Amino acid sequence: MEKRWRRLPGSRTEPAGLERKVLARLPVIALAGTAACVAVSLLVRLFWWGDSSHETARALQMIDIWVIAAVLLHWTIVATVAIYCFIVFVMKGPAYVADRYELPDEDAPR
Repeated sequence: MEKRWRRLPGSRTEPAGLERKVLARLPVIALAGTAACVAVSLLVRLFWWGDSSHETARALQMIDIWVIAAVLLHWTIVATVAIYCFIVFVMKGPAYVADRYELPDEDAPR
């Protein structure tokens, strides 16, 4: 059976750079950012603990909406950075031989 992955002759692998450090730190960054966003909501609830007015309930709901939006934005940024680091990681690897595409023998397109 033929070897499935054939490296391109003369290709080289670049040494690991900043992308591996960033990928290693992303889980901590994701957790810390999420905790910071949720902490805002918890601190506001602690600050307005005894108040049960209608305005306070509306303010808490609005703060919760903003916190959810901030958490989703943070996760989106972390995922985007992770995809970017993965692409850089893959592109620094060796080059592989692609499958040939047989061209038709016609001189002009149909």
